[in-house]
Amino acid sequence: MTISGFTMGKNARKLYYPVKQSVMSILPIVDEFIVVLGDSDADDTTRAEIESIGNPKIKIIDTVWDIEKYPRGMEHAHQTDIAKSHCKGDWLFYLQSDEVIHEDDLPVIRSRCETLLNDHEVEGLLFNYIHFWGDYNHIQDGHCWYRKEIRIVRNRSDIHSWVSAQSFRRIPDFDGLHYRQVENTFKLKVADVKARVFHYGWVRPPQLMNKKIKAFNINHKGEKVVSDMEKQDGFKGNFDYGNLNKITMFKGSHPAVMKDWMAQFNWADDLRYAGPRRSLNKMVSKHDRLKYVIISWIEKYLLFGKRLGEPRNYLLLRR
Repeated sequence: MTISGFTMGKNARKLYYPVKQSVMSILPIVDEFIVVLGDSDADDTTRAEIESIGNPKIKIIDTVWDIEKYPRGMEHAHQTDIAKSHCKGDWLFYLQSDEVIHEDDLPVIRSRCETLLNDHEVEGLLFNYIHFWGDYNHIQDGHCWYRKEIRIVRNRSDIHSWVSAQSFRRIPDFDGLHYRQVENTFKLKVADVKARVFHYGWVRPPQLMNKKIKAFNINHKGEKVVSDMEKQDGFKGNFDYGNLNKITMFKGSHPAVMKDWMAQFNWADDLRYAGPRRSLNKMVSKHDRLKYVIISWIEKYLLFGKRLGEPRNYLLLRR
């Protein structure tokens, strides 16, 4: 049995993605790791970061992004598919640049892959998510945050990255363009792996978070929309993470590869643990809107964790 790791990115280090740590986190259990790097800015050091790992399993492939051809975030899925196409393993382990796996979970993941290798009804493996927010001690676990996602898939040509690369679907006769199509796409049949993805995409210095959100919106909504947002002070001042004391504390351990990265944390004074908003930034996170605050409270305290209308882009098999 062989496992390929793969990822994609553009300006990852410049936008404060722990891409090096992400790659390193699963190197012990993969036979190769494919990294597709887009045409990043001259001051981005992602390539140097990955090359500094010095592991022969890693292969870097250069690409050029085309947001006009793949709008609304679909270039993310397209780039993910490019990386997937270079993989040779039986199982393909996808991580985004802000996702890290804990070393304690690696034996569980590899064992699950071995056990299910010849069970071809299983098309992918489902992981549990921990979404960090603002710092490394707080997590988002309310209604607006997905709890599970597919991160390992079979090496099959009809399995493709989907929408904006958050998940995968089986798409027979795919035209290679319409990553947001729903018709003639099929949810993957998956097994639970009981392993965690540590998602650090919302842990950045507040000013860098503004830059990340701006880049994300350009990829999904286009430069004109972002320009209009700027005119309305959409990115003015630092991003406001909200009152962190109102969200869940994380009580576990972080992946060991994150130690040096986490040591760079120096924006505690820019975060808010009490009191009203003090930033000029007008962006309000979806989970802070009254509707979702109420829904999250109902789910947590009245429904004992059951989600209302939780989207599931998979078919969970009992294995």
